[in-house]
Amino acid sequence: MASVLLLAAGMALTPTSEARFNPKKAIWGPSTINGKSAFPTYKRLGVGIYSVAIDWRLVARRRPKHPRDPRDPAYVWNDRVKDSIVEARLNEIRVNAEIIHAPAWANGGHSRNYAPLKASDYADFAVAAARRFPKVHMWMIWGEPSRRFQFMPYDAQDKSSMSKGLNARQARGPQKYAQLLDAAYAALKGLDASNLIIGGNTYTSGDIRANLWIRYMKLPNGKPPRMDLYGHNPFSFKEPNLLRPPSLSNLLYGVVEFSDLGRLKDVVNNYLAIPNGKRAIPLFLSEWCIPTGPDKEFNYQVSEATQAKWINSAFKIVNADNSFIYALGWIHLQDSKNVSSGLLDASGREKLGFAAFMNG
Repeated sequence: MASVLLLAAGMALTPTSEARFNPKKAIWGPSTINGKSAFPTYKRLGVGIYSVAIDWRLVARRRPKHPRDPRDPAYVWNDRVKDSIVEARLNEIRVNAEIIHAPAWANGGHSRNYAPLKASDYADFAVAAARRFPKVHMWMIWGEPSRRFQFMPYDAQDKSSMSKGLNARQARGPQKYAQLLDAAYAALKGLDASNLIIGGNTYTSGDIRANLWIRYMKLPNGKPPRMDLYGHNPFSFKEPNLLRPPSLSNLLYGVVEFSDLGRLKDVVNNYLAIPNGKRAIPLFLSEWCIPTGPDKEFNYQVSEATQAKWINSAFKIVNADNSFIYALGWIHLQDSKNVSSGLLDASGREKLGFAAFMNG
């Protein structure tokens, strides 16, 4: 994507006296800010879902003898994760738990981004986590596996031939992930049918573009894996607008940003929902944000007024009566040294985007 500086646009939004609670409003963020709980802020923002990561590699540094039992001595559960889950529930906020990273004993001694050799090991840990946190009923299966630094092993897609299919070495990424997802789905649904399973979890671009990742998510029997929601992180440098036709560069390079979600929905339904006997699979937009200054993750920035305007436009799409979006998640509550996409600046001042998200 070409670097672009977007100027201020739109009117600033003023917060209502009370946040508009929205079950579709999700957030990734710290459990504390300056030593104080962040959850009163999340409640003030009207957040309905709090997302937290459970790092399998850190919880299970050695192989458990009873992998589905959270009390197995091999497991060392993170108290901060537990405290976050408890506090979210006390504030009537649902929890989405992402299970990510594999321990060396499970993936052949590789780094944490390598998939386990056996999908059943991941599924067993998912059951242990669900038993450890029985109030959690939303489970995200890995994060951004379409990026190689998050999930391996597979070859990156050839950027010069985005319209072509994947070769065998590229396809093993989505195929390996499909087995992981389906095994976790069966295990978590077997434990509690009310568990919602979020699969796919692709990125705007990635080493395998989202549309091809979806097409090649196949089990050995040729069927797609099971899931309840399809996850995608639709980072973008344009105002959300589903009526905007795809840009030539997005078509050429397989980019799927917020304005492309209607087209992504059709791909998800054609390749994942219909073959499994479903009419549709809603989209779970786990991570989205908009930088208002220099940022290590983005090569563009907008004004605070524009950030607010784009957030408002996004929620108009998410909250529409015919919406196919289950939830919209924001990442980065507050700016830091290298991050400018928070709803609060580094000093804790509320940006205009804070009010927009609050009213969303």
